[in-house]
Amino acid sequence: MSTSFEARFNALQDEYNQLIQRGNEPVSPGNGIYTRYKYPILTAAHAPVFWRYDLDKETNPFLMERQGINAAFNAGAIYHEGRYLLCVRVEGVDRKSFFAMAESPNGIDKWEFWDYPVNLPETDDPDTNVYDMRLVKHEDGWIYGLFCTERKDKNAPAGDTSSANAQCGIVRTKDFINWERLADLDTNSSQQRNVVVHPEFIDGKYGFYTRPMDGFIGVGSGGGIGWGLAESMENARIDEELIIDKRVYHTVKEVKNGQGPAPIKTEHGWLHLAHGVRNTAAGLRYVLYVFMTDLKEPWKITHQPGGHFIAPEGEERVGDVSNVTFANGWIVNENNEVFIYYASSDTRMHVASSSIHQLVDYCLNNPEDGLRSAESVKLRSEMIRKNLQILKSNVSA
Repeated sequence: MSTSFEARFNALQDEYNQLIQRGNEPVSPGNGIYTRYKYPILTAAHAPVFWRYDLDKETNPFLMERQGINAAFNAGAIYHEGRYLLCVRVEGVDRKSFFAMAESPNGIDKWEFWDYPVNLPETDDPDTNVYDMRLVKHEDGWIYGLFCTERKDKNAPAGDTSSANAQCGIVRTKDFINWERLADLDTNSSQQRNVVVHPEFIDGKYGFYTRPMDGFIGVGSGGGIGWGLAESMENARIDEELIIDKRVYHTVKEVKNGQGPAPIKTEHGWLHLAHGVRNTAAGLRYVLYVFMTDLKEPWKITHQPGGHFIAPEGEERVGDVSNVTFANGWIVNENNEVFIYYASSDTRMHVASSSIHQLVDYCLNNPEDGLRSAESVKLRSEMIRKNLQILKSNVSA
């Protein structure tokens, strides 16, 4: 039994080591906006062996998996003191999600989880489930984590075991090890998801991107990315929410949309990454899109390229919730490189790399959605006509 135990442990550890040491490969030629990579950067298999298996021969002689991991996805991201860090949503086979920090030497590959998951403090009303943290380095000196806290709906009818209430939980930290739990965000909306704090003060107040919802699943009358101000982060309260990016019929954000990570500041405006949802015959399809807002009034959209920015491709389309890309983390480093961390189908994490210059060009120069087929044909025909003239000139030369 001992020999079998040791052999099985060595095989498990060897498989894990090979996975976390594997380099990643860019996929060429790409679309010129960003570069995708061949391999997912984090999966359930990236969870350390000692997270999943009891390694005591006496209590686990067959070396069975005692606490399995189902998925690793929807990670917040931050570039802190030269370190590439993700706060990953890890889901156990018991369906409970928790947060865990992972680190990479270059932001692209060799990601490895820290030894312990995040020890997240609870409020007096304990969370049933927590997920999708946004990490924001605020000018007040704190690093905030805003996440969805889910609890059973206390007003659900007897026997209803699926109705839930979603709100924005808030923590703050300086080292990603010690976390201070603050009160949940208070708004006039019955439910909140995809809430992000703006990284700078707005007239001495904290700005929040929100997504007011009437129910746990359906957005109802509130649909869209909202904006509101709070006096402080302690007992944060938003009295008025303004919808700044509405859902629009027959677009990538027809059914739902929500802010991804905190926006990136550029000389042309604030770069935003968001997700949009539309319905199909096969169910909901989640994609990512980008827009830009004014530097001084970050609730005012100045540029919004039409269509999706990133959509699921190939194996990304398959998982626990199929046909989904979702992002709540991106990083810009000192070289103005941008790393976009997105999850596919609620199962695994990926990275796409770009630059501030590329993303600004994309925002400023890609056309907006014309909202009609005829307008789409007009825009495309104008580009075709121009390109054919260029090609003809090149041939003549």
